[in-house]
Amino acid sequence: MQMTPAGKQLLLRAGAELGLNLEPHIPQFSTYFELLSEANQTTNLTAIRDEAGIILKHFVDSLTCLTYPGLVEGMSVIDVGTGAGFPGLPIAIVQPSTQFDLLDATQKKTAFVARVIQTLGLRNARVLWGRSEELAHQSVKRETYGAALTRAVASMATVAELTLPLIQVGGFVLVQKGAEVEREVAEARGALSKLGGQLEQIFHLKLPIIGDARTLVVLRKIAPTPHQYPRKPGVPAKNPLS
Repeated sequence: MQMTPAGKQLLLRAGAELGLNLEPHIPQFSTYFELLSEANQTTNLTAIRDEAGIILKHFVDSLTCLTYPGLVEGMSVIDVGTGAGFPGLPIAIVQPSTQFDLLDATQKKTAFVARVIQTLGLRNARVLWGRSEELAHQSVKRETYGAALTRAVASMATVAELTLPLIQVGGFVLVQKGAEVEREVAEARGALSKLGGQLEQIFHLKLPIIGDARTLVVLRKIAPTPHQYPRKPGVPAKNPLS
């Protein structure tokens, strides 16, 4: 299914609300939309399948990360649990000088993301298949990224353990969450301290056009993460740090 003219206008309007001129990127977003719609017919990549939903709740939702001024051109960024490429790929399209690693543990998803990268000719993005619990213990990856992104469904303590070990001291994690996060963040303060991180800021925003509430949580890496973290695969989710 190709993106309709109405869909392209919707994407342009939503981008404008975020202060972004997406006109030069419409061909790539249109191709991404077509690839995702085609793949969803045989592989369950995303539950959202209507045109407006994909545009607003995947593409534009991903681009709300750019409302945080610290996510600038030229950084090295890892998207942890990228799924079908969100939020990393839409940002990679808009910021071609930023290098993105897109990590996921599900091979059918990384295969799809690799296909999108190749089809769009994105030289600033590459896909990694694996778990962050293992990747973060590889010396070539540990504490090497300037930033991590994640569209989080796990608890904040779990997210922190899966991302902070990958980030350089001074870098940050940008966590996409729903409307209510204050209690969850408060419960994660002990975990953040153990992992070398701290809460920097919470941004409340609304998704363009439809107004759905969103939150961006910024975690700053202020000290090296102790070598025992992250723990073995699955443990951070089953037994979050406190």
